Amino acid sequence: MRHLLLLSTLALALIGCESLFFYPQRTLRPNPHLSRITHEEIELTTPDGLRLHGWRLSPPTAPPQATILFFHGNAENISTHVNSVLWLALAGYQVVLFDYRGYGRSEGKPTLAGVNQDGTAALAWVRTLDGVDPARLVVYGQSIGGAVATYAVARAPGVPRVRALVVESCFASYRDIFRQKLAHFFLTWPLHFPLSWSIRDDLSPERWIDRISPTPLLLVHGDHDRIVPVAESRRLYARARQPKALWVAPGAGHIGAFADAALRQRLLAYLAAATTAARESTGRAAQRTASKK
Repeated sequence: MRHLLLLSTLALALIGCESLFFYPQRTLRPNPHLSRITHEEIELTTPDGLRLHGWRLSPPTAPPQATILFFHGNAENISTHVNSVLWLALAGYQVVLFDYRGYGRSEGKPTLAGVNQDGTAALAWVRTLDGVDPARLVVYGQSIGGAVATYAVARAPGVPRVRALVVESCFASYRDIFRQKLAHFFLTWPLHFPLSWSIRDDLSPERWIDRISPTPLLLVHGDHDRIVPVAESRRLYARARQPKALWVAPGAGHIGAFADAALRQRLLAYLAAATTAARESTGRAAQRTASKK
């Protein structure tokens, strides 16, 4: 009887509680690595009136090769997640990253609908920033950020389209990954299936990833990921349309694929190809416009 009461209480606490998905941290941690790069504070306002805080990282040499809009993973905030993209700024890319509602200095509290609204708003907003060429924009998301990025790119207007979407260590379904996590905890295991139905699934990347095309899609996943199994990226790859690619990083854990220097160089080559094509296309369009005058 005592166990039944405990499970019933737990069920009431969990049902509809999307906050269990998120692990935000309000305080920005000191990060000595930021001194390696020029960065500035930026702010955007969501359609529902919340102010979101972010940073713009500038490459050592100007102009930047392109702009990368970064959607970070679940825990903490940009003060720690920035370490995942500092190397891209040092390699010549302008990087824009922001905290979802409820993270860091961003207002509000995180919900699935709210965080996805933040992603859509950020993608529209970054195109308007001074120094950003909308025709040379790449979106990169890690873990839950990959899910938010997929939804944002799938819903973005087609012109100018994002030059590439890079998704690392992402799950296919919010509901399914929630179910997996509940199944691993002995107190929630008996109710992991019914409780998972309290999580909405219409925003899940597997519902939207087939709409990314014709934007090139790159899925990256470590085969030693114990948080989000590599099978999740394989599932997304199967649902996506061309052009698409899946890179499985041997021995890499969660969001750890680009610790490998060789894979970093491979990504730089991939990004250069995508953004160079955009630059050449823009140049041809400008020439056609000039010839008509």
